[in-house]
Amino acid sequence: MTFDSMDPTPVSHVSTSGSPGSSRPESLAIADIVVLVLYFLFVLAVGLWSMWKTKRSTVDGYFLAGKSMVWWPVGASLFASNVGSGHFIGLAGSGAASGIAVTAYEWNGMFIVLLLAWLFLPIYIASGVTTMPEYLQKRFGGKRIQLFIAILYLFIYIFTKISVDMYAGAVFIQQALQWDLYLAVVVLLVITALYTVAGGLAAVIYTDALQTVIMLIGALILMGFSFSAVGGWEELHNKYWEAIPEIRDPNTTCGLPRPDAFHLFRDPVTSDLPWPGILVGMTIPSIWYWCTDQVIVQRSLAAKNLLHAKGGSLFASYLKVLPFFMMVLPGMISRILFPDEVACGDPVVCKDVCGNPVGCSDIAYPKLVMELLPTGLRGLMMAVMIAALMSSLTSIFNSSSTIFTIDLWRHFRPWATEWELMIVGRVFVLVLVAVSVLWIPLVQASQGGQLFIYIQSISSYLQPPVAIVFMAGCFWKRSSEQGAFWGLVLGLLAGCARMALDFVFPAPQCHEPDERPGIVKYVHYLYFSIILSLFTLAVVVIVSLATEKPQREQISRLTWFTRLDRAAPSRVEIAVLPADGGTAVPEKEAERAEKKPDQPVLSQAESSSSQASEEGGSRLKSVFLWVCGMERKREGGGPISPPPAVAVCSLAEDPCLRHVLNANLLVCMCAAVFLFAYFA
Repeated sequence: MTFDSMDPTPVSHVSTSGSPGSSRPESLAIADIVVLVLYFLFVLAVGLWSMWKTKRSTVDGYFLAGKSMVWWPVGASLFASNVGSGHFIGLAGSGAASGIAVTAYEWNGMFIVLLLAWLFLPIYIASGVTTMPEYLQKRFGGKRIQLFIAILYLFIYIFTKISVDMYAGAVFIQQALQWDLYLAVVVLLVITALYTVAGGLAAVIYTDALQTVIMLIGALILMGFSFSAVGGWEELHNKYWEAIPEIRDPNTTCGLPRPDAFHLFRDPVTSDLPWPGILVGMTIPSIWYWCTDQVIVQRSLAAKNLLHAKGGSLFASYLKVLPFFMMVLPGMISRILFPDEVACGDPVVCKDVCGNPVGCSDIAYPKLVMELLPTGLRGLMMAVMIAALMSSLTSIFNSSSTIFTIDLWRHFRPWATEWELMIVGRVFVLVLVAVSVLWIPLVQASQGGQLFIYIQSISSYLQPPVAIVFMAGCFWKRSSEQGAFWGLVLGLLAGCARMALDFVFPAPQCHEPDERPGIVKYVHYLYFSIILSLFTLAVVVIVSLATEKPQREQISRLTWFTRLDRAAPSRVEIAVLPADGGTAVPEKEAERAEKKPDQPVLSQAESSSSQASEEGGSRLKSVFLWVCGMERKREGGGPISPPPAVAVCSLAEDPCLRHVLNANLLVCMCAAVFLFAYFA
């Protein structure tokens, strides 16, 4: 029995004879439900503990975890934030459809996450920023780049992160529980939104560490069962070529494995992932993701010092070796075991199998879980998928609310109190969720049913201009605000034009002729990434050289070459802390606030104390405020103390530990080079 996403009733489908799961019920047993309940209780306990131990009532405490994290939860959170349910579904689906080449994205990330800690992070720490748009505002001045990037980041999160992870998690639940796709989405959103709104970044990071352990254990167990079912590596290599569905058009390539399925580097002209694109075109969006994306950088900024941030990046880089073995190879095994379902080559059959006529490769991973694992372990893998979903979504929601609150809301309401900022950040999460749901149908229909390829193609159109502007700002002192702005605008216009063409002229199915325009048909999205990067760089360089050179005080502590400068007095805005204990705001913004008598600056102490007196000290209200992190503790019955000063990471490093980390850096990079060379 299989399930149609648009119809709540199961539909019959004939499996391949001798399939390992031909008699396996496709639903969770009581033991699986028990495992799931225990998992939720465990995560809830860790979440409550982290909420109890951390201060979430200040902007710094809620959005940056007080900058007190050590290396192992930072590294685990980097990995968990990156490897969401979209990875489990998407990597396995792409492995089933086209082989191992998609692994290049993971191993490319092994190099780039190290660039974050060794090259980019020292600049961000020296500049003292909380968000990436805030860095661009400090580096180039003005407000237009900051606002432009903040809005763009929120759009990118919707297009390539939130809706993709929700859809991937829903596909898994649909396969396991036989639920309608959108019902599954709603259930996931309720769980995730409540969890995100209640906790701050510290709670997200600690629970991410727990989710990472659960993901690794569950995924490695399923990998073992998968290789046992197929007969090992040699049998995987031999049987993959025979994984052809019974129902297919013999005059087309529908349902046939790619002849280069076991090659990491493929033909530069005719393949789905050309090797020059992997080496160059893939790297630019990867730099955006690992070195300038708020979701990733925010975790590294939460580290207590630069050494712990470097250790976290190393830990995440080592973990990035595993997705090839935990996701891509099991996806290929799933095609071998269930060719009629996973590799379906007829639109009518695909519609019956998974509700998507474009293809069903995205069910490869959940199919393995439901067919191979015994009772109990299926519940564990269900927990793994929910862990992957929750870890990535909570990270994205927290970072999205950070950008909206710090870069957008504070721009329009500089006099906003900390109480107001906390409320706005949480409400924005709910708005973001609603918008993301509307994008899911397009995700489902895009890129031949290969979810991971959809993510990377969209990234190649939107991210290169941003990455180039960040690199110019960090490593070229001559770059100016005008150059950065026009590079962003023109680069993104070109990227959006190509993205629109991809949606207007989608890739034809295997039995259809390719009648797309030449710019779409012949220019691979990885090649377009290279072209777009060079175009943006040319605009930034030409306009910067044609405009006024930035003064030394304008770039002090804001580039790699000036990161060790003493803080320039002309660049520092003196923070003014209101006498009533409200939010510290820059002096200029405080003056603006004083000119608005009709909108007084109310402190959290005033609002919370007045409300408490009106409600008579309601215990229910106190519990609610604590869960939301909206109430500071009183000490000795006195007035509520103002928020502590923002912790500042130092660039100083212990020489001995620095040498240990540098040695690990070389080992990790050599391992990545070996993996690329061995599977090339």
